[in-house]
Amino acid sequence: MVFESEDGREVYRETTLKGQNLVLFDGLSDATTLQIGPESWLLRGFALEHETELLQALKRIIAEASLRQMITPGGQNMSVRTTSCGRLGWVSDRKGYRYEDRDPVSGRPWPAMPDVFSSLAATAADAAGFSDFEPDACLVNQYSPGAKMGLHQDKDERDFSQPIVSVSLGLPATFLFGGLRRSDKALRMELQHGDVVVWGGEDRLRYHGVLPIMAGRHPALGNQRINLTFRKAG
Repeated sequence: MVFESEDGREVYRETTLKGQNLVLFDGLSDATTLQIGPESWLLRGFALEHETELLQALKRIIAEASLRQMITPGGQNMSVRTTSCGRLGWVSDRKGYRYEDRDPVSGRPWPAMPDVFSSLAATAADAAGFSDFEPDACLVNQYSPGAKMGLHQDKDERDFSQPIVSVSLGLPATFLFGGLRRSDKALRMELQHGDVVVWGGEDRLRYHGVLPIMAGRHPALGNQRINLTFRKAG
């Protein structure tokens, strides 16, 4: 299957995982994958095998570090609500975007990253060609209907040699995957519950975003989308 960008160029082809070392997730060794850039992959349904464990862990994280609506350095409210787990958590306020080792709401360290989270992130990264990925930060974004994420680069991390692993749960979303300049044409692709996107290497600083979430109801998560973004931040 061939997919095209907004200007009609062929940009990636459908393929399947073969011969990958999938360790904990070997049940998905034949999962459909889409190459969306030179070093970028969409892994369809990659997280589904561990859906129950992921959702249970997510519930514990949110109970310990509640979702909150952050503001941008310019003083605008973000449309998503966020929290984090891992050694470092992503923070946005009038001081800027950054990582901190403590939750600014509670003053306590962020919840530890659950094993199922770190295992999924490492296995997805390995399947996309990035071995030995050990994330130290997981940003949890909650999208209600109408919430969105403008085109941006992930560049608050210290080491750009490590990939980004993004896990979609709940309601579907239209993901925008642009180029290294904000003005570059962006691919549009629908992400479903359990899909994982991995990008790194020469694609590490590509712009990306999410169009407004459409109203709906997911059987496991109701009227919301949850995105888990794994990074090596420190």
